[in-house]
Amino acid sequence: MIARDLMTKDVATVSPDTPVGEIAQLLLKRGISAVPVVDANGVATGMVSEGDLLGRDEEERKARRDWWLAMLAEGEELHPDFLKTIRRPQQTARQVMTTPVITVGETAKAAEIARILTEHRIKRVPVVRDGRVVGIVSRANLLQALVEEQD
Repeated sequence: MIARDLMTKDVATVSPDTPVGEIAQLLLKRGISAVPVVDANGVATGMVSEGDLLGRDEEERKARRDWWLAMLAEGEELHPDFLKTIRRPQQTARQVMTTPVITVGETAKAAEIARILTEHRIKRVPVVRDGRVVGIVSRANLLQALVEEQD
């Protein structure tokens, strides 16, 4: 099987200027965990995943959360750094996306896609034709193909 046979064709995408709040809503609405970021020509420039929206460093996030919760719990004034964080203008896809984006062509074989996912430690890969995103292959697509092949 090749990417064209495996891919999800109805790909949700966002522009580099899409606010992260809209991205989060799109992920939830579509039941997906990431979207390609595409420019005006449909060329993938990055990927935004749930992990990008939540932050990457769990220890740092936990320390920040514990710090400000302690401040609130003790009834002290909010720390200026915390206030600056919550007042910061909303981030966009451009600011949180993972780059460079790894892509495959429509004729990439399933084994090659699996190797790319493993090698790059990614969960999905956009499929491109003439540089434009035309689909996406996820680990779930590969598993589905494997199950169908065994039936």
